[in-house]
Amino acid sequence: MDDAPLTIARQDLIEGLGKGLRVIEAFDDDHPRLTPSEAAELTGLSRTAARRFLLSLVHFGYAASDGKRFWLMPRVLRLGQSYLGAARLPRLVQPFIQRVSMQCGETVNFSVLDGHEVVYVARSNAPRLVSIGYQVGVRAPAHVVTPGVAILSTWSDERLEGWIAAHDFSSFTAHTVTDPQRFREIVATARALDYWTTEQQLDLGLSGIAMAVKDRKGECVGAIGMTADEMRDRAAGIARSRRAAIICVAAALACFMASLYFSDNASRELGVSALKPTAAEPAK
Repeated sequence: MDDAPLTIARQDLIEGLGKGLRVIEAFDDDHPRLTPSEAAELTGLSRTAARRFLLSLVHFGYAASDGKRFWLMPRVLRLGQSYLGAARLPRLVQPFIQRVSMQCGETVNFSVLDGHEVVYVARSNAPRLVSIGYQVGVRAPAHVVTPGVAILSTWSDERLEGWIAAHDFSSFTAHTVTDPQRFREIVATARALDYWTTEQQLDLGLSGIAMAVKDRKGECVGAIGMTADEMRDRAAGIARSRRAAIICVAAALACFMASLYFSDNASRELGVSALKPTAAEPAK
């Protein structure tokens, strides 16, 4: 069966739907509440159009307003929950990351790349009272989390160059890699190793390790990653052995999943095709 992306004629598109989704995506940590003028500036819409979309979101229960500013309501979470409920990928990987978590005593995640961000779609908590790591649904800039590097290491040089050119290399700690050339070197090393580890790129005191998972055709469908307390591991002297165990288990898991679960139409069947960015896709 043909795996070529579906071509959609422009006359079949509902532009209003796309604009409404852009308005929803305009809300973030820096913009928790928006006026119509602010929404218009962020989305490239006219003020009148932005106001109508915001009022429509209020009408359908996805937003609320005090008459001047608008903010999202919990109902909007249904949009993301629909993916987690319908996609096969999170359900398939859950028992495997659970096994890895129990063996290593750390939180293990499975994540995918959405444009310039890593999205965590499955998680298994560490068998301890307090666990660290990212919850399902959390998004993080791909250059500062280990799964991002692991996934990008499976790309061709040409595709990677397009991604790097459009990416915003923001800094989060004193250790964050923000130089594009240095990031190229990191991805190249990860490609040679077939895994990657990071230390304190996004959060101080945390380290991570991740490996890409591929389907039968060699296409990356996501990455298995583990987050750990760097200082605790160093004090216990077990960082190296734990990482070695994760690499072995993750590699075996990737081979097992590729041979048993991923068909030639894996991306479509598992619900990750929409999360595969093009090289020219701009950063958010």
